[in-house]
Parts: sequence; structure tokens; C-alpha cells
Amino acid sequence: MSVEFARPQRVDTIGDDARTVEIDADAQERAALAKRFELIGIERLTGKFTIRRDAAGIVAEGRVAATVTQACSITGDPLPATVDEPVALRFVAEEDAGQDEVELGDSDIDVIPYDGGAIDLGEVAAETMALALDPFPRGPNAETALKEAGVLSEEQAGPFGALAALKDKLGKK
Repeated sequence: MSVEFARPQRVDTIGDDARTVEIDADAQERAALAKRFELIGIERLTGKFTIRRDAAGIVAEGRVAATVTQACSITGDPLPATVDEPVALRFVAEEDAGQDEVELGDSDIDVIPYDGGAIDLGEVAAETMALALDPFPRGPNAETALKEAGVLSEEQAGPFGALAALKDKLGKK
């Protein structure tokens, strides 16, 4: 699989002292990512990371910001969305990734195995953006479209909706 927004950082250049890496997807990369994640468009995708080596691997912390246009899951209408997500990851060499199973607490960071001599902050930014987006966005016309299609609302379809309909039937007799 080719990565649309590759920003590799060679692991042999990452030391104990933290350094900042800023990345910005260009128009071609954003178009390819929009296609991959089934978005109407990505107007902006940036990341700012502090990377450093520690005893357990390579730590990357920072933020991913994006401005995208999604399609309403009901009508297909364009919906603007923004992402501003914190990132905290530890990269470990793939051969070390499965050595010890460790229970992670809430304060622990996600561990990502890497293969080869680099970690890819572009892919981190792309995946962070995609995971932060609403998987089923609804626009202002969604409810009207559902009603016109005869789809019941959650209140009407749930158990209390069934009781209300039964009450209405019993009240008419």
C-alpha cells in the first residue's frame, strides 16, 4: 500500500533530546487522502509533533489539525468539519513489539510498531484525522429526508414509541 502523505523520520536521527517536526499536506496529498477516507475534500491537514527517544522506543507527542468536507450520511450534502486532536504515541521496532504484553492504564500512550529505519508522521496525521471525524455525520436536512422516506425516529421506533402507539390505539376505542 502506498502512503499518500508520507513524512518519514529516520530513527537513527532521533535522539534523547526532543525536536519539533511540523508537517503540512499539499493539495495532491490532500486529494488522495480525501479519496482514501471517502471525504468530499480536505482543505487543510497539518501536524506538529515533538519526537524523542526513550528507553522503550520513540515518543511522538503533538497535535493534528484539519479542515475537511464530509458528506451527510443521509443526504450526501457537504458538511464542513474541523479536527484539532492531541497525539501521544510510542513507536517500537516491530521485532520488539510483541515481546512483553503489558496492561496499559488510562495514562499510557498507544504503541505503534514500525518496520525499517523510519517512522511516518504523515500517516500518523492522516489516521488521527480520520479517526477524529464523525463516522455518520448528519446535516440540517437529514431529519426531513428521513421523514420523507418513511423512516421512524429513534423515539418512534424504540420501546417507548411502541408503547405510545399502543396507548394511542387504546385511547381511540
